[in-house]
Amino acid sequence: MITRVLKQTFICRVMVLGLSFGLMVPAWSIGTAWSELSVSAQNKLTAASAGANIAATTEAVVLSASEELNQANAYSIDHSNTRILADQGDADAQFNLGWMYDNGNGVRQDYVKAAKWYQKAAEQGDADAQFNLGWMYDNGNGVRQDYFKAIEWYEKAANQGDTDAQFNLAYLYSNGNGVRQNYFKAVEWYRKAAAQGYADAQFNLGLMYAIGQGVSQNNTKAAEWHKKAADQGLMEAQYSLGNFYYQSEGVHQDYFKAVEWYRKAADQGHATAQYNLGVLYSEGEGVRQDYFKAVEWYRKAAAQQDSSAQLNLGNFYYHGNGVRQSNVQAKEWYGKSCDNGSQKGCDEYRILNLKLK
Repeated sequence: MITRVLKQTFICRVMVLGLSFGLMVPAWSIGTAWSELSVSAQNKLTAASAGANIAATTEAVVLSASEELNQANAYSIDHSNTRILADQGDADAQFNLGWMYDNGNGVRQDYVKAAKWYQKAAEQGDADAQFNLGWMYDNGNGVRQDYFKAIEWYEKAANQGDTDAQFNLAYLYSNGNGVRQNYFKAVEWYRKAAAQGYADAQFNLGLMYAIGQGVSQNNTKAAEWHKKAADQGLMEAQYSLGNFYYQSEGVHQDYFKAVEWYRKAADQGHATAQYNLGVLYSEGEGVRQDYFKAVEWYRKAAAQQDSSAQLNLGNFYYHGNGVRQSNVQAKEWYGKSCDNGSQKGCDEYRILNLKLK
């Protein structure tokens, strides 16, 4: 048997439902804190081994010419040894060979060959290979895109407890890719992955409860699942939990808790959480009123082109709250808000522009 190399997992990390929660804003803070959850995708490497764990680390290493040559020779030898074992039917070697072709390690990158070797390992019941083959069919890498095939291989891996496969299978069911759209099946697979601690699945399961897709609507359950994901550092879950506490949805209203969770999301760069913190500091809800802090958080959100934050910065400069009064600066921020789609920003820019003439 050959020691297994890193499993290449390609996770469709998504926020399935366009669920958003709004933070009520004061009369002068025109705009809304509602935001659509983004759909994103991420590649990640997870360590997998046969009998021993392999630590996956990323290091900046400067290799000398001789070290580079030695490394190239080592890859060549490794490929040769792996190919021999793979040809003999060793599933670990077949998976590793697929991974090498998938990533161009020791060989020229070739998705077709990667799919071929993943399939050989997958047919022997290798869950990692089943997942990777499913992903290749899902995305059309090395094979023709085929959601039916993706479902088939994801399901095989998912039935062996692979959380990545369970999550992606749930996503395909929720969107009707390769199967008839089925929210009940989506919930079933999200629940399996969530029960194993998969943060994205916990978050999406919470969303399903929040709007009642595939389950009875239940904000308490939604908050519980988002708390599990938030505790693992998932930014969208932290933001969502802040909304739950602010609006008393599924939990007792608690502005202090709302501030706590908004801050966690804001510290990770969530623009709407940053905007909401600005509102809370300006109103003194859950924190002592502090216009300077409000400006600080508005600036962070505004730097990410949040039109509501830009509008409120314009208001702050116009009224001199937390900053030195400046009609010029107010006009500039109103203009930026307008450019980013805020009609109120356009209106304020036009009005102030007339005053300054």
